[in-house]
Amino acid sequence: MENKDRNSRTNRDGDKRKRQSKQRKPRVSELEEAGLIDRMIAINRVSKVTKGGRNFGFNAVVAVGDAKGRVGVGLGKATELPEAIRKAQEAARKSMITIPLIDARTIPHGILGRNGAGKVLLRPASPGTGVIAGAAVRAIMECAGIKDVLTKSQGSNNPHNVVKATMNGLRDLILIDKVASYRQAAVARRSSDG
Repeated sequence: MENKDRNSRTNRDGDKRKRQSKQRKPRVSELEEAGLIDRMIAINRVSKVTKGGRNFGFNAVVAVGDAKGRVGVGLGKATELPEAIRKAQEAARKSMITIPLIDARTIPHGILGRNGAGKVLLRPASPGTGVIAGAAVRAIMECAGIKDVLTKSQGSNNPHNVVKATMNGLRDLILIDKVASYRQAAVARRSSDG
């Protein structure tokens, strides 16, 4: 009788240890450690037909940003989906750009980003408007920390072209103070030449 009690006690203790080991802290990704957020934009499965059958591959487009005006987009390709996503995140981190924001919520002026047949119109919006955008553009805006913006995608609806056009538009944004400083320098140079 005592042996049965002892065995059941050791089984309970063993079960308790197993439960405690399962309740470890969740793993934190490298992006979360760096204070970055990521959004999946598109996943595509491609196949190559060979003599032995079909070979499948994956490509993934991912946006990464700090929600404070920095954002990047990357494309990753691999035979396994998780590996393609990891490669895309790495490429996005390397290609991050800084966007000038007004009141940490919207872009300074309207702009048309172009890439191939894809065009994306970006316009600043009043507070409370939100992100009016399609899926690909919305992911980039959320990662960049843009809270109020009006967008319209024209031409191509291929997510690769839309993403590149959006990034080209964001890359060309400039604050009015910078424009004024360029113009004052140009005016000063002209008057000294005269």
